[in-house]
Amino acid sequence: MDESNQWCFACGPRNPIGLKLAFREEDNTYLTTFIPGPEHQGYDGIMHGGLVSTLLDEVMARYLHAKGLNAVTARLDVRFRQPTPIGQQLTVSGWIIGQRGKMYELAGKITLPDGTITAEGKAIIAIKGDE
Repeated sequence: MDESNQWCFACGPRNPIGLKLAFREEDNTYLTTFIPGPEHQGYDGIMHGGLVSTLLDEVMARYLHAKGLNAVTARLDVRFRQPTPIGQQLTVSGWIIGQRGKMYELAGKITLPDGTITAEGKAIIAIKGDE
């Protein structure tokens, strides 16, 4: 990771209030895990919806960045299927579902340890520059 991205709220290791997400790729899917604490809640025991959206946005846009593309989110749609609980390990996954020119379409989801999906996302990610 270059120095300019070390302060990213979602993945930056130097951001003292960041989520410090670490990613891996498996079978054309980008993955991370996260256990939200009380500081990540909206209502008692439930993760704040904005942070749920942040997890989905990060796993999708960062997947293209990890492939060497200068990627930025152009559109993000989130479907909250049920409340995302505090204190349980979340698996956040994202994958590419299409491409048209410099625009990629990705999908993502947040899954609980028992397999329950709490949120799903779709994003249009724009590639900047001449990549």
